[in-house]
Amino acid sequence: MRNCYFLIICLISTSAWAQTNPLWKEQKVKNYLPHMTVPEVEAFLKKSDMVIIPVGALEQHANHLPIGADFISGVERCKLIAQERDILVAPVLMAGQSPYHMGFAGTITLSAETILKVHLEAVESLIRHGFKRFVIMNSHGGNSAISTLLVDQINQTTGGVAVSFSQAIGPFIERSSEKPTTELDRHGGTPETSNALYLMPSLVQLDKAVPAELTLPSHLEAMLPEVIEGEPTALMLFLAEGLKAEETGKKTSSAEMSTTGVWGTRDPKESTVARGEDMNRRAVSAAVKFIDRWNEFNGRK
Repeated sequence: MRNCYFLIICLISTSAWAQTNPLWKEQKVKNYLPHMTVPEVEAFLKKSDMVIIPVGALEQHANHLPIGADFISGVERCKLIAQERDILVAPVLMAGQSPYHMGFAGTITLSAETILKVHLEAVESLIRHGFKRFVIMNSHGGNSAISTLLVDQINQTTGGVAVSFSQAIGPFIERSSEKPTTELDRHGGTPETSNALYLMPSLVQLDKAVPAELTLPSHLEAMLPEVIEGEPTALMLFLAEGLKAEETGKKTSSAEMSTTGVWGTRDPKESTVARGEDMNRRAVSAAVKFIDRWNEFNGRK
């Protein structure tokens, strides 16, 4: 009997001191598929058949931004849109196409074929449940061609209808008040860092950011002034050859061009939360306007 009482006391004591996972900080987010239950998805389908899928990447973002910056950025922006309108946020893959960043530890790269196949199968699964309309948000520049092909293949091979996020919001987006840059300022630079300061502030280590030293092939270096000015042909050719895998022999992988992995010379410490907030405010507002128009054309209000 004494042993029985002791066991009961131990069980009560253990229960009283039990704690949940100390690392769990996440809050349930409306319309975010990973957080939803089956009944919640069924209820959602009575209101909307629209899905937004962010296509991101796991790749180096220098010393101050997380490797998951592109994936997290896409998901978080989609979540913000889904709080304004009924659109299901359905992330499928974390990793994307990033062979040119493989010189930096932690980068993961997938083939275009893998990315396309996985997303198409995910879309086909959602179609079986009753979803019909898909917005593909590319949140990593290296996925541009893949995302375009994904939209096309959804439209050509499934019963769904897909559009590109960037093309969809283009007519509705408010022009930025940001002054044009006078320096190369792309991957890991002030636009991405400002965006991250707003969307994922606890993951930004701005104190570790340092300006990069770039070494570009001489013909690309000569093109830089016109690239920075946005001259269409110069920009097209610069991007066609720049930031490519080491195996191509172009000498433009991030490790070959940049001391930090940033593709630019501007100091990332010049980034601001206000700039990131403005970028996302304009994108979310434009997305809401597009969704409203698509709903009108689709007979939904």
